[in-house]
Amino acid sequence: MSTATATRSPLLKVEQLKKHYIAPQRWLAPRKPPIQAVDGVSFTVERGETLSLVGESGCGKTTTAKSVLRLVEPTSGSVQLDGEELLGLPASTMRLRRRDLQIIFQDPYASLSPRLTAGEIVSEPLRNFGMHSRAERAERVQWLFSKVGLRPEAVKKFPHEFSGGQRQRLGIARALALNPKLIVCDEPVSALDVSVQAQVVNLLMDLQAELGIAYLFVAHDLAVVRHISHRVAVMYLGQIVELADRDTLFCAPRHPYTEILLSAVPVPNPRTPARRLLLQGDPPSPANPPSGCRFHTRCPLAQAVCKKQTPALTERSSAGGGHQVACHFR
Repeated sequence: MSTATATRSPLLKVEQLKKHYIAPQRWLAPRKPPIQAVDGVSFTVERGETLSLVGESGCGKTTTAKSVLRLVEPTSGSVQLDGEELLGLPASTMRLRRRDLQIIFQDPYASLSPRLTAGEIVSEPLRNFGMHSRAERAERVQWLFSKVGLRPEAVKKFPHEFSGGQRQRLGIARALALNPKLIVCDEPVSALDVSVQAQVVNLLMDLQAELGIAYLFVAHDLAVVRHISHRVAVMYLGQIVELADRDTLFCAPRHPYTEILLSAVPVPNPRTPARRLLLQGDPPSPANPPSGCRFHTRCPLAQAVCKKQTPALTERSSAGGGHQVACHFR
């Protein structure tokens, strides 16, 4: 691949990604249908870009993110990093690719080993990938601590001696240790106080501007998503129903589910009348999703065709702006 082609191609390209969980078969019991946690998801992430995955709990956001990293092995599909197919790589080769793929976990309390000091936690990836000189590792750790706003003397502390925000900064430093091209942020601020959330989100944005890192950002908080994202993908029952740049999606959503989701965001102005759209019923089971459009059982616009035909995620912007919607009537 030429340099020019590599520059134009996306950093991450995901096509028709599926993850189906097969229930264990019990003796003489009828076989249960597979749980379709992720079913045919496709998207790209450009270099230095933040793509956010949003949707209600259980829609498949985290499973999608972990499938990209192969922390969860996908059932089928394609995941390409810099044009190289990751699915099907042997474990030894995939381990080398993890230098370019890192993750920041949701829980800053459970994702750090209580037996290691902060310095050992951040230097562990460096030891794993060949930086054998203790002096080089110490210098790199000090640089990482300064980047995430931790004091140099904190390298000797254990995780229980840090606050929640400091622990998440420690997780960010660990993810940055190997200069990755892409970091999966799995709800990195949901366990933190609101004031600390802003600090961590601003830190991630500053690091992206300085180092050119791409983020695949999983979140529930739409205010955080609007602040950090370049593009947003809305998921429902294992599928992407709308994908657009941040401003377009928040100002002019097309899919009925996106409209309902955004109407739930509180408006901080008491003089502005709330326009809350209520979603009827409970989400169907991913083990037995509805035929046709998966949202038709709760959609205010549903008609007969929605029950029979699955709408494709297609371009709806006349100028080719990348606004994609999966709906028969929008």
